[in-house]
Parts: sequence; C-alpha cells; structure tokens
Amino acid sequence: MITTLADRIRGLASLFWREVAKFGAVGGVAFVIDNGLTYYLMHGPMSDSEAKARFVGATVATIFSWIANRFWTFRHRRQANVLREFVMFVLINGIGIGISTGLTALAKYGMGITDKNMLFLAGVVGILVATVVRFFAYRFLVFNKELDDEPEFSGDHEIIERHPHAAGTLPAGRETGTPGATPDRR
Repeated sequence: MITTLADRIRGLASLFWREVAKFGAVGGVAFVIDNGLTYYLMHGPMSDSEAKARFVGATVATIFSWIANRFWTFRHRRQANVLREFVMFVLINGIGIGISTGLTALAKYGMGITDKNMLFLAGVVGILVATVVRFFAYRFLVFNKELDDEPEFSGDHEIIERHPHAAGTLPAGRETGTPGATPDRR
C-alpha cells in the first residue's frame, strides 16, 4: 500500500510539473498585473474604494490569464467549445476574484482596517488562496481535454483514479458492481 501511494504521488508530480511551472509563470505575470493595477488604483483614482480597485485589477489580470493559459499552459487541453471553456474560466475566476475582493472587503468593513497597505495585503492573501483553487479547477474543469492520445500522458487516468477497473472494464467473465464480490487481485 505504501509503495502504491508513493508511486501515485510520484506519478501525479510527474504529470503536473510542466503545467504547474507554466501556470506559475502565467500566475506570476497576472499577479504583477493584478497587484500593480490595484496598488495604482488604491493610491490614485479609486483611493476611497479599495475593494473596487481590487476587483478591477483582478478582472484585467483574469483576461490576461485566460489568454496565456489557453494558448500556452494548457494549449494541448483546450476544449473544442471555446465559449464553454471561456464561461467556465470566467466562473472559476469569479470565485477567485470573490475570494481576493472578499478578503479586502472583510478587512475593511468587517475588521475596521483602514491602512491601505494592510488592505492590499488582505487581497494578496486572497489571491494566494484563490490560486490553489484556480489551478485544480482549470486543470480538471476548464482545460480538461484528455491527453491519453499523447505518449507522455497515456497513464494519467491510472495515476489519478484509485481503481481504474471500477468503470466496468474488468476482464471478461468478471461481474462489476456485484455486492460482496471479491475484487480481482492478480
């Protein structure tokens, strides 16, 4: 069991490392866009509306992020239905924007914090939390075209799924889903 778990962890790390690296690079640029624009707006045109400034910065960064992730990070996973992909991306980023904007608003209105640097930091913490959510949501919900056709991704289902035979693909003569049946342990 421990060997299987270790193999599974190594397999997952191998499967995701390129996507994670690219996602991190795109995210780093989006982070600079988001926070640079937010900081400028908080200390300039939107100085009395920090949560709105965070929303604008996050929205601009989201547009950049969709383009970069679609055409670079997950280019081999793009869906044929671009509209569905974009709508899913926007919904997931809406959740992420809600997290970063919500933490800024919570700090200002819920905790009474007025220092702009602390409010800015609250939004940054929200971005970090939302980034983890976004990666997995992008990977499994938005850019989710299967890569089984490509040799380096041929085993992705076996790595991710605990029981690859659970979908009714047991060898001939074996029943699936029978209560009390003994699993095949060859």
